[in-house]
Amino acid sequence: MAPSRPATVADLHALAGSMPGVTIDTGPQGNEVYQVSRRTFVFFRNQRPDAVDPETGERYDDVVVIWVASEADKEALVADESTPFFTTPHFRGHRSVLLRTSRIGEVSRDELAELVYDAWLARASPTAARRWLAEHDAE
Repeated sequence: MAPSRPATVADLHALAGSMPGVTIDTGPQGNEVYQVSRRTFVFFRNQRPDAVDPETGERYDDVVVIWVASEADKEALVADESTPFFTTPHFRGHRSVLLRTSRIGEVSRDELAELVYDAWLARASPTAARRWLAEHDAE
């Protein structure tokens, strides 16, 4: 099997938009918000004071929030500071990770797909999640 290529922002949109029952809302500044069962699972944030470049103090303008299944999953993703995943004090206790789209290519498309699928599963109804897992021979 060939290794997966680096992920792109277009992949993120395509993956999130392809999940069953997804609606795409638009935030107040035109940012995309992907929802299932009226629950957000991926959203592109606007600039916020909690996510800034440590060297310049400039607010990041390319942050995506991706839900995770558990706090343990979150910790596993953000523990290694060399990865593009991070969190901020604002998201303490929130089951999500932050990802800068300028660093999305550091994640493979396959890894991104798994993250999006897990995010959708974390927010979908139990019936929809069971159906999707059965259709994809997953647990």
